[in-house]
Amino acid sequence: MAFEDFKVRRYDGDLDRARVELLERRCEVGPSQHVFLFSDTMGDPISRIRNSPLYIMLVAELDHELIGAIQGSIKVVTMKDLAKVGYILGLRVSPLHRRKGIGSSLVKHLEEWFIGNQVDYAYMATEKENNASVSLFVNKLHYVKFRTPAILVHPVRSQPLKISSKIEIFKINEEKAEYLYRRYMSLTEFFPVDIDKVLSNKLSLGTWVACDQGGRDQFGQNGHFPTNWAMLSVWDSGGLFKLRIGKAPASCLMYSKVSKLIDKVFACFSMPSLLCNMFEPFGFYFLYGVHHEGPLSGNMVRALCNYVHNMARVAVDCKMVVTEVGSYDERVRPHIPHWRLLSCLEDLWCIKALKSEERESFNELTRIPQTRPLFVDPREV
Repeated sequence: MAFEDFKVRRYDGDLDRARVELLERRCEVGPSQHVFLFSDTMGDPISRIRNSPLYIMLVAELDHELIGAIQGSIKVVTMKDLAKVGYILGLRVSPLHRRKGIGSSLVKHLEEWFIGNQVDYAYMATEKENNASVSLFVNKLHYVKFRTPAILVHPVRSQPLKISSKIEIFKINEEKAEYLYRRYMSLTEFFPVDIDKVLSNKLSLGTWVACDQGGRDQFGQNGHFPTNWAMLSVWDSGGLFKLRIGKAPASCLMYSKVSKLIDKVFACFSMPSLLCNMFEPFGFYFLYGVHHEGPLSGNMVRALCNYVHNMARVAVDCKMVVTEVGSYDERVRPHIPHWRLLSCLEDLWCIKALKSEERESFNELTRIPQTRPLFVDPREV
């Protein structure tokens, strides 16, 4: 059989579930230097897109062997104006069949599905140093480098983190959270029009606000807010899939062994529990919709992050707290606790216009440096 006879078709759960999971194991991916791999979708290979408004998974098959897969989702977001965007993720090609055009074919078939659904722009995310992915999308498929957000990862420690007694933290209901997001973040890049669906999803654990002590009762009364305040929402990504650490440097492996010994001998030490179970699958919380107002609100962002960390401590298998912020959000980034060894300070988003009438505005969009915060949808983590 000629290699060109491979075919691309829609994913069939009954037929492909086990084969896609096998493909994932063969194509373990993660940041090139150290970080983590998606290792366990808990029997649901499309778990990462299932909560999107519209989604699809395609597979490539050759002589009854599954040799590639790709996923895509569609939603309406804020760009320069409102736009329908298609997100590309989960591109996998079996190591034995790479450099044969399978990846390009999968992307092109997915783009055709986007176009059939009137998508304005397609975009994808990859690590900046993933040369193979960057070469495929930028050099061969004509995507343009667009944004370089930072993925900030904080391991959950055995001891709670301190929160200033001068800061009050409280949970707000979905209706008030939606109001605040639409009021303060509706012009944020990639802000989803269906933010109400995100907030009401069973994986969204809630939205919390931080302000000065005594400010809770007056918060939002008659449309008035404190000078300094912050908010964020929490998504339980562990409810979809698990992670495990891979490609860890020798120093990290050594630290894992040492930390296990210390935990046994000095149980009172506050060590990152994640490192004691480095290669076991674990869940994580994703912080989204991080927003702050006022010159002193950075302290409130940190207090909220610490609060979520303390929530994660009592979760069954949550070992990380993760958030992603755009390069424009330099004011807030220093206030988000993270461990540099596990974080990716320059992720890469690439974008492509799929409609000819969007090309002019697209060129303007990609030429202008990021001047607004970036909203990272937890459904696409």
